[in-house]
Amino acid sequence: MPKIVYDGSLDPRTFKDVIGQTIIRLLESDPDVIYVDADLMSTIGTYKYHQEHPDRAINMGVSEANMMGVAGGLAASGFKPIAHTFGPFASRRSFDQVFLSAGYAGNDITVIGTDPGVCAAFNGGTHMPFEDVALYRAIPTATILDITDTVMFKTLLPQLIERPGVKYIRVGRKQNAKVYDEGSAFEVGKSIRLREGSDLTIIACGIMVHEALQAARILSEQGIHAEVLDMFTIKPLDVEGLLHSAKKTGAVLVAENHNKIGGLYAAVCEALAFHHPTPAACVAVEDEYGEVGPQDYLQQRFGLTKEHIVQVAQDLIKRK
Repeated sequence: MPKIVYDGSLDPRTFKDVIGQTIIRLLESDPDVIYVDADLMSTIGTYKYHQEHPDRAINMGVSEANMMGVAGGLAASGFKPIAHTFGPFASRRSFDQVFLSAGYAGNDITVIGTDPGVCAAFNGGTHMPFEDVALYRAIPTATILDITDTVMFKTLLPQLIERPGVKYIRVGRKQNAKVYDEGSAFEVGKSIRLREGSDLTIIACGIMVHEALQAARILSEQGIHAEVLDMFTIKPLDVEGLLHSAKKTGAVLVAENHNKIGGLYAAVCEALAFHHPTPAACVAVEDEYGEVGPQDYLQQRFGLTKEHIVQVAQDLIKRK
């Protein structure tokens, strides 16, 4: 089980450093691992390795769709490809190639989409995918992860390259709150209960885990005891963990840095409707496009904050 060390502080390491180090470690330890990138190696610290090993770390240039086709071909040839680019280019720009050359063709590829959602910040609305999870959820048998902290990323990437099918990892490049201790173990498809509660369940992923835990602390001061689940695997969803909490608390609130249409909220509501109808609400992007700005502004702009979670939770409690 993961060891939880959350105290609200930031991880001293940035995601971009850990992403690059983890990819390089896999390349050095497994000759079948091969890494392709769409001209963004410098953004995750792999450019120097590429210069020294251009046959193992290949810069495909600004041609993301072609990169996904190449990744599928590498997988068909017996390699374990890792493909990286920014989130919008890993999803909507290259969706057809991922769907056909990897998913439909039965080729196992691992796709890393960095700076998803409001994490894109000053890169702006064109680089701000809120729809990437919905797109990958439509690929049969795909695995989708929204990473919480650096410990989770470096632990799960080695698992994912061995997992069959299309794997999509959604992760920022900046600092995030530190939630888990070094050496923690994670299982794809299993959520993590970060806080016990009896009045409602807050299900969060990615950058919203920190906001959910902060909101739960505020709610506890108001006499509302919120359970918090880190649902880092969006597909396959941990239905068993979801139902365990939903039956106990009788209300579910989802906090995600995605569009609520097709994202984690949609997945949770589908499971609840089929197995255990429960009052539900979400703190998510409300069917909008992105815009330019610092991340803290964008979280306020799209309501992805602890204050908004508290407000929605209070309203949800009244519906129970």
